[in-house]
Amino acid sequence: MSMIHKTIRDLRTALGFTQEQMAEILGVSRPTYAEIEKGKGEITISSLERLAEKTGLSVSSLVTREDIRVEAENQTALNKYKKMLLFMLSCGADSDGKITKTKLAKLLYLADFTWYYHHLDSMSGLTYRRNKYGPVPDQYFRALEELVDDYQIRISDGTAQMISALERTPPTKGLSNEEQALMKAICKKWKGKNTSDIVDFTHDQLPWKLCQENELIPYELIIQEEPEHVF
Repeated sequence: MSMIHKTIRDLRTALGFTQEQMAEILGVSRPTYAEIEKGKGEITISSLERLAEKTGLSVSSLVTREDIRVEAENQTALNKYKKMLLFMLSCGADSDGKITKTKLAKLLYLADFTWYYHHLDSMSGLTYRRNKYGPVPDQYFRALEELVDDYQIRISDGTAQMISALERTPPTKGLSNEEQALMKAICKKWKGKNTSDIVDFTHDQLPWKLCQENELIPYELIIQEEPEHVF
């Protein structure tokens, strides 16, 4: 099997796509795509360009496998984060099933940094940044867009953007019982609280206070907090 065919197969697996989905991206039939993965079919430059546009990788990266491992790791973390987001939405939303976009981001931040506080590892594996909206990973907005496109959440505008789930039952596969328990505990503490309350709380934590605007936030900063001030 040539390197490009192995790359296509590995990338599909990393992205969590089916052969049919990958075939659609490349602009070929599923049987044709299956032959490509086996190394028996040819892949055109135009198909590679379509794949590069979808994944954000360059054509040269696809050919040489440069950045493929990094992309796979990023996609794995994003997929985990989306599961966390849907779970948090199910237990953290108000009685009307809605939650503000900002409050949801804060709940996810607390889950990741509290998990690091106890395990020296984040729950999602994403990197957070200090911006005007608070500690948030760059992929938060991508996660929301993809979940909207997949008809799993709805975002409505108003005085604040509100997010609601379209599915009654959140996905739990890929989330350990301990992870679910922690997220439920965080939701329970902040249930019914205003967005401004959780914003003030997270802005009073060291990860926010010790970093500059737009700077990446080291997880290690949360370890210096007292237990009662982690979430």
